[in-house]
Amino acid sequence: MITVHHLNNSRSQRVLWMLEELELPYEIKRYERLPTMMAPPELKQVHPLGKSPVIEDEGRVIAESGAIVEYLVDKAGGRLGAPEDVEGALRYRHFLHYAEGSLMPPLLLKLVLSKVPIMDRLAMKRIQPMIDVHLDYVESALKQRQWFAGDDMTAADIMMSFPLEAARARGGLDRSRPKTIAWLTKIQSRPAYKRALQKGGPYDYA
Repeated sequence: MITVHHLNNSRSQRVLWMLEELELPYEIKRYERLPTMMAPPELKQVHPLGKSPVIEDEGRVIAESGAIVEYLVDKAGGRLGAPEDVEGALRYRHFLHYAEGSLMPPLLLKLVLSKVPIMDRLAMKRIQPMIDVHLDYVESALKQRQWFAGDDMTAADIMMSFPLEAARARGGLDRSRPKTIAWLTKIQSRPAYKRALQKGGPYDYA
């Protein structure tokens, strides 16, 4: 059985969601953030980076959200994987990696700087425009299709969930970008998403 090393209020929530969508059996080992918001040292006993998400399956320890998601797609025989058409497959691969490679870094930078009082104004002035470029890009993509890769939900949508939930909480995403808000409402209404929330515990971004 898959073991998910799950940190509260973290990217590991989307791993739980994906497992619920795929109906793969799993168990959760929970970890709580320290007062500093860092992960507890116990996670380093699972993987040297001491981060979450991490999963264990059949003797393997797999870290990094994208790698975990791709592993689960393969384990489920391709379910939630790339569309069959070339363009859809390219969009799938793009958004699967765009979520963490491009969209998440400025959101994380804003979060870190906003916690330093003297830097909060700088975060708004310098970083928010960077985030807005990404939010406009996401909105334009969702104007063209209902899911990021095409007509059906894929693992790319699951990867995009955390940065867009974070953007709605702290990154300036609001109803001025209605397609993105509608997409968030749609994913959070899915039964599998709700089951993952119940099992994962408190999650400030839902």
